[in-house]
Amino acid sequence: MARYAKVSTIGAPLISVDETLSFDEAIKAIEETLMSKIKPVLPDKPDLILMPEMCDVPINYNLQQREAFLKHRGGSHIRFFGKIAKENHCNIGFCTYRYGASDYTLNTMYVLDREGNIAGRYNKNHIVMPLERDQNVRGGVDTPIIQLDIGRIACIICFDLNFDTTREAYKAQKPEIILFSSMYHGGIVQQFWAQSCRAFFIGAISNSYPSAVISPMGETLAYSTNYTPYATTTINLDYALAHHDYNTEKFVALKEKYGTRVTFFEPGNIGYVQITSECPDISVSEMVKEFEITLLDDYLDGALAAQKLPQNCGAVSE
Repeated sequence: MARYAKVSTIGAPLISVDETLSFDEAIKAIEETLMSKIKPVLPDKPDLILMPEMCDVPINYNLQQREAFLKHRGGSHIRFFGKIAKENHCNIGFCTYRYGASDYTLNTMYVLDREGNIAGRYNKNHIVMPLERDQNVRGGVDTPIIQLDIGRIACIICFDLNFDTTREAYKAQKPEIILFSSMYHGGIVQQFWAQSCRAFFIGAISNSYPSAVISPMGETLAYSTNYTPYATTTINLDYALAHHDYNTEKFVALKEKYGTRVTFFEPGNIGYVQITSECPDISVSEMVKEFEITLLDDYLDGALAAQKLPQNCGAVSE
């Protein structure tokens, strides 16, 4: 059954504050700036809003100022974003520093549900060395899946994008949406993550543009620009990927039966397609089962299994 979700990404630059302000005054100024960045997407009534990395921590504070600010702030930032989430009935992802078990800090993405409650957290696994280490930041070790009403969410932050270990850990858990909050863009690596994990990829970038929404096929669906630092689009999470091999005639039959209630997308040259159910009462998994369509990963897994069969010859002498 079609599972539509409207998603927004915010490409807000990092915030600097007047250092003569008290921390309470700085918090107020930050919240006013953040609200001005979020407000333009609210008329579209998004189901999910993603903010960029460190969106609520003054970039011009030195380490001592930042640590004092974090201690003073407490949970006011969570209450701020939680109020927006509840009043606008949307989920929100945002990334900030927080204190760990003792005096160290973690670079954490919070994901809030539509009531403003914390649905889950992700601690940046891979800190930038030696910069973040010298700033008393430690890396996390877990790759949790966060369950929202719209689907299964994975989170990564900035430098994490470079590491296959994190990507493979998430890929095995089959997320439907990857949230990428960052100061660094990553270029084509964003598309690679989307394609590899078979997931929609939402990137919110502070230091460059575009912030974008990318399909599981690696296609950019919406993006911010230098004129418009935000983007909103609707995605459909009832999708499946299937290879052309042995399926092409089945694709034709599926389309003939369901017409506009099923859509196909394929960019060419990669050998497989994205099938999406637009039906209110029939899921893509039911369609695939009905026409005995082999899914992409099942097909590739079968090829890997065949490689290990006894009749494979291995090395051959000349």
